[in-house]
Amino acid sequence: MEMNIQEVKNYLPHRYPFLLIDRVLEIKVGESIIALKNVSFNEPQFTGHFPEQPIMPGVLIIEAMAQATGILAFKSEVGKPIDGQIYMLVGVDKVRFKHIVEPGDQLYLEVKVMTVKRGIWKFQCKAYVDKNIVTTAELMCTQKAAN
Repeated sequence: MEMNIQEVKNYLPHRYPFLLIDRVLEIKVGESIIALKNVSFNEPQFTGHFPEQPIMPGVLIIEAMAQATGILAFKSEVGKPIDGQIYMLVGVDKVRFKHIVEPGDQLYLEVKVMTVKRGIWKFQCKAYVDKNIVTTAELMCTQKAAN
């Protein structure tokens, strides 16, 4: 099942410049998701990171992974966010950055559910560019009512 940007916006509260998922290519409810982030030169972080050699900050790669986990968790649990519910990132473990991500790259985000215990979801995440792993991490998130 694919999701375009309009559908993605139904599952994430983020908006420009912080919405980091452009499309969902595949989702297996309760199991996994593959999402896409098109990295563009005109994104605001590249004016300072770094002007002479723009590189996507690692924290934004992790955030893109976290946004993919939120979509997967919502699709797996309640379908769509209701009554202001959001998924919050509560843990980041075993992060490795293997290659840089530059403007013009397509960042593929592959997320798999590892466990769900007492409302805490744990995910295995990988980010790819051109089938090369650029980042790996284990992320945890939980549902919370937005204030």
